[in-house]
Amino acid sequence: MSTVGRNYLVLSDVHCRDWVADRAKDLIREHSLDAVILLGDITHFGPPQWAGEFIRSLEAKCYAIPGNCDPPGTLGFIERNSISLHARKVMVDGVVWGGLGGSNPTIFKTPFEMPEEEIARLLSPIMETGMVLLLHCPPHGILDTPFSENHVGSTAIRDLIDKFRPSVVLSGHIHEDRGIVKKDGTWYMNPGAAKDHYAGMMEMGEEPSLTLLDL
Repeated sequence: MSTVGRNYLVLSDVHCRDWVADRAKDLIREHSLDAVILLGDITHFGPPQWAGEFIRSLEAKCYAIPGNCDPPGTLGFIERNSISLHARKVMVDGVVWGGLGGSNPTIFKTPFEMPEEEIARLLSPIMETGMVLLLHCPPHGILDTPFSENHVGSTAIRDLIDKFRPSVVLSGHIHEDRGIVKKDGTWYMNPGAAKDHYAGMMEMGEEPSLTLLDL
């Protein structure tokens, strides 16, 4: 891992709550955070331009992906106002970061869903061992259990994680399965839904450190 000790606020599932930006800025100041990681569902079925307005209101550098409740048009506003990691990877302080927004199919037929084959096609080219992986949808079997207690995460994502072993996997999507776990050497965090006053923090150094925060 990088030896640069940068710290990040991790947000997911804002769902068009205006107040989240002000509270996020409070946490940025309180914890001396360097940037924001935004894991999707910025809007609640639109409007797409709200995502750009929200990112600008954070007044911080932002790495972002869309969620399944963000219409596809949201991606353009993410790209113009942040560092988009949807089906992309970048180098951040000597560590590869990559990401994928949207989700596998849900029972709700939301606007940014993809079949598992499409998820594999988009995510495979950016996967690297030891990377930081930003996702909206969690991998199958890890922080992916809603109230139904069925695992609803992506099998394609889980297969790629098992193959490449990222160092950190950040995901949202499942509001009911907030938490931090370590499995087979990989750290996983679902920070919880920002709309429900939840967030997370990732501290990067010789080893990553993940913390759950109240928003």
